[in-house]
Amino acid sequence: MTTIAIIGAGPGLGLTVARRFAREGFAVALVSRHQGRLDELAATLRSEGHTAEGFSANVRDQASLQNALVRATEALGPIEVLQYSPLPAKEFMRPVLETVADDLVGPVEFSIYGPVTAAHQVIPGMRALGRGTLLFVNGGSAVRPGPKVTGTSVAFAGESAYAQLLHEALADEGIHVGQLIIPFGIDDGAEAHSSESVAEKLWAMHSGRGEFRVYAEPLAD
Repeated sequence: MTTIAIIGAGPGLGLTVARRFAREGFAVALVSRHQGRLDELAATLRSEGHTAEGFSANVRDQASLQNALVRATEALGPIEVLQYSPLPAKEFMRPVLETVADDLVGPVEFSIYGPVTAAHQVIPGMRALGRGTLLFVNGGSAVRPGPKVTGTSVAFAGESAYAQLLHEALADEGIHVGQLIIPFGIDDGAEAHSSESVAEKLWAMHSGRGEFRVYAEPLAD
């Protein structure tokens, strides 16, 4: 059995993706800052017959994130799929003219250093397996900067560039790298915006191994 590690796991999309991949035979490593919440989510998955554990980590702390992924591999088996989808903090989203250099430290640690740390931790294991998938989940500001969400716009652009470079560098090794752009609020009442619909797109990205960037919905003009 191989593992999907979901960084930024929560009771919405994270749990839904966990269920989708678990139905295909994956063990599930849930990663976020709060161990208690992770334990509850993992218990829910286990009650449904799935293999799951929670591993706390702060994505802005490289050693913490590395340790969580090591523990996940030791407990559940090699990580075949990594999903990086933690929710940015509200304080990252400041208007452009109010944003100073110090305001970008958190977003860059969160959306650039975190993904780089996670990718470097799991890629050797994927190479050993001979396959793997890295999935990066971002909002619309990753491709269309928003003047009221400067920190995430800047940091998501860096994450997007890094992920695309990985896509090109790893394609010949059987490791697929994809980015899903979600330009709406998940579970906002529209059927196409449901966690289940988004999770299905992420499964299709893993199983179909197509283009680098996928849009959950076209960006509005």
